[in-house]
Amino acid sequence: KTALTLKALAVILTVMIMDIPMAMIMSTVSITVTIIRTAMVTPTAMIIPTAMIIPMSRDITMNTEQVYASGSAAPAMTDLSLVRLMHLASVSLPVGGYAFSHGMEYAIDAGWIRNADQVEHWVREQLYLGLAGTDIPLLRLSMQACAQEDWLELKRINELTLACRETHELTLTDTAMGEALMRLMNSLQMTQPFSKSEPVSFVCLFALAASLWQIPYRAAANGFLWSWLENQIAAATKLVPLGQTQAQQLLVALQPELAAVIEQAEKISEEEIGAGLPALAIASSQHEHMYSRLFRS
Repeated sequence: KTALTLKALAVILTVMIMDIPMAMIMSTVSITVTIIRTAMVTPTAMIIPTAMIIPMSRDITMNTEQVYASGSAAPAMTDLSLVRLMHLASVSLPVGGYAFSHGMEYAIDAGWIRNADQVEHWVREQLYLGLAGTDIPLLRLSMQACAQEDWLELKRINELTLACRETHELTLTDTAMGEALMRLMNSLQMTQPFSKSEPVSFVCLFALAASLWQIPYRAAANGFLWSWLENQIAAATKLVPLGQTQAQQLLVALQPELAAVIEQAEKISEEEIGAGLPALAIASSQHEHMYSRLFRS
């Protein structure tokens, strides 16, 4: 055991001296790092057997961009994949994201939101208490299924995603955007396993498009969140109303939150997926009964 620990230490020192990028050795050295950490904090007689360490190391590696899904290598972000990410997250993508306020229209009509500060609070709470616990973990699971070309698993995740929508309008938001993205993917000859009559979540199709275009998961998650955030601020600009400068200030203020939301989402297992935002569900339910409205949700 001592020899094994010394050998592991030699590997790490060699890497440090030669300045080898960690990205090139992460999958090989993750087990080694775990062994060394164990040796540093555990008496020699209690060093954990290697067979017990391997699953721990795999879990650690799975939370990084070094391993994409179940041992598959993560695609590198190329210039082309970056451009395609901007295309996929663009407000000009013909999926109708601008038509949905996600309950914000009723919240403003009811007086819950009256100014830019309250818009920021509303959006931030949805990011951390909604998307971090549902959409982003589901995006991750969908991309893992796509990487393995496990279409039955992707369809199962699609059913789980739609089951997480609390109201008719929130479900409509997801499936209407999904239907539009499916039409676009078909027109671009992008293979997808869903039938035309099947209700499909925008989240799952976004994940599939990102996988087909070789966009890494974390970049795809940032693009998904940015698209959602931009649409929410655009809705607030029309409804509060906000000035263009206020809208840009809100976008800049909320941009740093996206990375934190992704970090939080990475800790969510499938069993923990879900969100509880009663006021959002109430706003969404009441929205369809409004006398006049600009948005579909």
